Amino acid sequence: MNAQDQSLQERPPRAWQRMLSGRRLDLLNPEPKDIEIIDIAHGLARVARWNGQTLGNHALSVAQHVTIVEDITNDKNPNWPSQWRRAALLHDAAEYVIGDLISPFKTAIGLDYKAFEIRLLKAIHQRFHIPASLPDEIALQIKQADRIAAYFEATGLAGFNEQEALSFFGTPSGISKQLYSRLANLKPVPATVAQQEFLLRFEKIT
Repeated sequence: MNAQDQSLQERPPRAWQRMLSGRRLDLLNPEPKDIEIIDIAHGLARVARWNGQTLGNHALSVAQHVTIVEDITNDKNPNWPSQWRRAALLHDAAEYVIGDLISPFKTAIGLDYKAFEIRLLKAIHQRFHIPASLPDEIALQIKQADRIAAYFEATGLAGFNEQEALSFFGTPSGISKQLYSRLANLKPVPATVAQQEFLLRFEKIT
């Protein structure tokens, strides 16, 4: 083995990712200063929900999903301060790095995956002035909105019948008729559109 090969073997494995903004994000110890909203928007707009198993000419992206969740939380909680609206919009933001694994796969991988996801999300929260751990009531409201969004995605795009969706996600209640009608006719948008809408929403609530 020559000196160059030995040096390559001894070098610790690369644990960072270069983002399009030029930031290098340490995946094992993410720093808030290395997190940019434009990187999150770009990544989430290109991550498919439901492993891509949805109807339409475009994948339903995580970027589109989180704007839907923010729509639902705002519809149900119109007096929320901006930090809780940011928390709703960014609730899946870690997926710009780790992707959107379906729940059964997350369970199979185990706690290491979840610990990494939580660590990254805490760094994202710190970067955008959101408490690392949300108050229980706020976290519950976001989780409920996430399940409502999943119900409409499942029935409208992912091939679930109504009974299946109800058993997994519950009844989508507590939202206005106008929003209900819009979600019942959900259509995936191109990645560039989802990215722009995500950024516009972030600017609006920030």
